[in-house]
Amino acid sequence: MLPARFTGQNIWLRIHHGPLSNLHCFSSSYQNRQKKMEVSTCNRDLCVFKRLFHSQRSWLLRAPARLDTTTLFGKRQFSLSAAGIVNSAPAPVQPYLRLMRFDKPIGTWLLYLPCTWSIGLAADPGCLPHLGMLTLFGTGALLMRGAGCTINDMWDKDFDKKVARTATRPLAAGEISQMQALTFLGGQLSLALGVLLCLNYYSIALGAASLSLVVTYPLMKRITYWPQLVLGLTFNWGALIGWSAVMGSCDWSVCLPLYFSGVMWTLIYDTIYAHQDKDDDVRVGVKSTALRFQEQTKPWLSGFSVAMMSGLVLAGLNAEQTLPYYATLLIVASHLSHQIYTLDINKPEDCWKKFVSNRNLGLLLFLGIVCGNLWKGRRDTLLQNDKLPAQ
Repeated sequence: MLPARFTGQNIWLRIHHGPLSNLHCFSSSYQNRQKKMEVSTCNRDLCVFKRLFHSQRSWLLRAPARLDTTTLFGKRQFSLSAAGIVNSAPAPVQPYLRLMRFDKPIGTWLLYLPCTWSIGLAADPGCLPHLGMLTLFGTGALLMRGAGCTINDMWDKDFDKKVARTATRPLAAGEISQMQALTFLGGQLSLALGVLLCLNYYSIALGAASLSLVVTYPLMKRITYWPQLVLGLTFNWGALIGWSAVMGSCDWSVCLPLYFSGVMWTLIYDTIYAHQDKDDDVRVGVKSTALRFQEQTKPWLSGFSVAMMSGLVLAGLNAEQTLPYYATLLIVASHLSHQIYTLDINKPEDCWKKFVSNRNLGLLLFLGIVCGNLWKGRRDTLLQNDKLPAQ
C-alpha cells in the first residue's frame, strides 16, 4: 500500500525529478507536435471545405439561368420551360427542336395571338371564345412557325454563319444537313395541313393562300428594306382565318381592320427586334426597317402605333364591341407608348426586352375582346328585358 501522503501529486513530482523525466519530456513534445499537426490538418480541411462550399454556393446562385443546360449531381434536370424541355429531349432530337425554335416560343405567341383576337371577336354575344378553335389554332401556330423558321434557316444558312447571334443555329452549325431539314419541313407542313383540314372549306382555301408568303418572306431581306411588312402580312393571316373558321366566311368590315392592325403591330415589334442585328446586317448585306429608319425609328413606330389603334377601334365598332374593349385599347396604347418612349435602339438587350413584352400586349388585347363580348351579352339581355311587355 502507498503511504497516506503518497498522492498523485507526489508521484508526478518524483517522476518529474526522477530518471523517467527525459521520457516524459519526449512524450510531451511528441504529443504537442501531434496536436499541432491535427490542428493544421483540421484548418486545411476547413479551408478546402470553405472553398468547395463557396464554389457550390456561387454555382447554385447562378443555377436558375443554367439549370436548363446543365446537370446537377450527375442527373439531368427537367424544367417545364420551353428551353428546359428542349435540353431534356434526346440528343438527336434537340437540333430539330431548335431548328423550329421550340426553345424560343415568343414567335409562336406572336403568330397565335392575332388568331385569338379574331376568334374572340367572332364569338356569340355573352359567350367565351370557342375553346376547340383556340386549341386547334395554337397547334397550327406552333407547326407553321416551326415550318417558317426551317424555311428561313434553309435560305439563310450562309448568312447565319456570319452573324454571332445565329451562328449556333443547327443548319449554320452543321448539326443537321439541308436534306434532313427539308424532310423535317415536310413533316411539319404535313401536320399543319392536317390541322387546316379540320376547318371549313372557306378557311382551308384561305389558309392555303398564305403559303406563298411563308415561302417568300425569307427572301425579302435581300430585296427590300421592308421585310418586316411582308412578315406582318404573313404573321397576321390568322386574323382572317380565325373569323372564317368560326363564322364560315370573313366579315371584311371586321377582318380587314383587324388584319391591318396586326400588320402595323408586326412592323413595330419586328423593327425593334431588327435593331439587335443591324451591325451584322450591314456587314453581310441584308436589309431591314431598322436600317431604313435608323435614328428616326421612334417617329416611325409612333406612326405605326396610331395606325394600329385606329384599325382596332374600327374593328371594334364594326363588331359592336363594348366598354371593356375600348378601355383595354387605352391600356394597349399606353403600353405601346411606353415601349417606344423608353426604347434604346443601340442596346440589344433593351430591344429584346421590348420585343418580348409584346406577348403581354397581345394577351391583354385578347382579354379585352373577351370581356367586351361578355359585356355585350349582358347589354343585349338588358335590352331584351326592356322590350318585354309589362306583366
